[in-house]
Amino acid sequence: MLKSYISRLELLLLEKKRPIVVLLPDDVIELILERLPVMSLLRFKCVSKKWKSTIEDRRFQERQLICRKQSRGPDFLFMSLRDDAQIINLAPIIFSRSSIVYNIWFRSLCQSICHGSCDGLVCLYDMHVGVVVVNPAIRWYQSFPRAKIQLLLNQLSRHEVLVSPLPKLGFGKDKLKGTYKPVFLYNSSGFGLDNVTTCEVLDVSTNAWRYVHPASPYRINAYNNPVYLDGSLYWLTELEEKVLSFDLHNETFQVICKAPISHVRDPSRVCMCILYDSLCVSENNWSTLQIWSLNCSGGNVKRWEKLCSVDLTKSGSFFREYALLPIAILDKTKLLFGGHECRDRLVMHVLHTNENEILYIFNKPVGSFSYIQSLFSALSN
Repeated sequence: MLKSYISRLELLLLEKKRPIVVLLPDDVIELILERLPVMSLLRFKCVSKKWKSTIEDRRFQERQLICRKQSRGPDFLFMSLRDDAQIINLAPIIFSRSSIVYNIWFRSLCQSICHGSCDGLVCLYDMHVGVVVVNPAIRWYQSFPRAKIQLLLNQLSRHEVLVSPLPKLGFGKDKLKGTYKPVFLYNSSGFGLDNVTTCEVLDVSTNAWRYVHPASPYRINAYNNPVYLDGSLYWLTELEEKVLSFDLHNETFQVICKAPISHVRDPSRVCMCILYDSLCVSENNWSTLQIWSLNCSGGNVKRWEKLCSVDLTKSGSFFREYALLPIAILDKTKLLFGGHECRDRLVMHVLHTNENEILYIFNKPVGSFSYIQSLFSALSN
């Protein structure tokens, strides 16, 4: 019944017929609006002041996001980043499930992106610009100052000192306070610091970065992007390959378990990702790509389960040439891969036939990941 109300509501509004607005109670209208996509809601803000106020209400936006997750699941976002040949680049955002649906353009000065999104928000960063949090669906963004590590990197680049790999930014949400936090965690020795690692967190209430003490007692795998899941950011440690978590509310580090890999020869070939709302680790050892998922259903007992394995000797040379990052598993039969470290291709792998299809090749660096559209336009409640 509710679905039929939704269809009738959209049809009548598009035809500029208004009587349905007065025929339905306000609570029923809100239930209908919660189930509409973001693009429709942006248009419907023009219907009345009441609708505009409802759609801009934070509690409504939270309910709409939950409905979106439950009814549709994620789209896929592919963001073209700035290349060094251009000072300002128009960056396309492409939402897709089975095919490209539409593009959104906005100006971007950044050439790095946090892997993954949080509540429809995406975090970009650059040593020359700072940090920019974007909601591509509603074309909202907010800029923040540079972290201390970004200022240092900028100074080193002026003296032609190269740092590789560059520190990676994490982005997630303090679930208790509802605030969003960009976080830098990096190995200190490469920057002449005494402690093992250094952690910086952006305090959105003061618009300033601050250090977290103590930082991680373990060096991290600097080639990996941190990933966000359920109130915490996660990294892999260096050499020993432990899984390190950072609680965004308490701002404390802890090792939660050992990773399902050992004796990693090339740290750039190991990465973390989120699949099926679970923490996963992927390893590409040139002949085989294996993905493990962390099962936490046993409470304090955590165990790794092998999600899938891909024979790279039968999968084409591009799997061995590029460290591809798992983005999603579709219909339990297909793996969607994007370029690790902003490489320029999108690949679909069929598990049972071991066949691959290059869906898209970008002519510029690109970030790609699973994405849920939302109406959120603020970093704190």
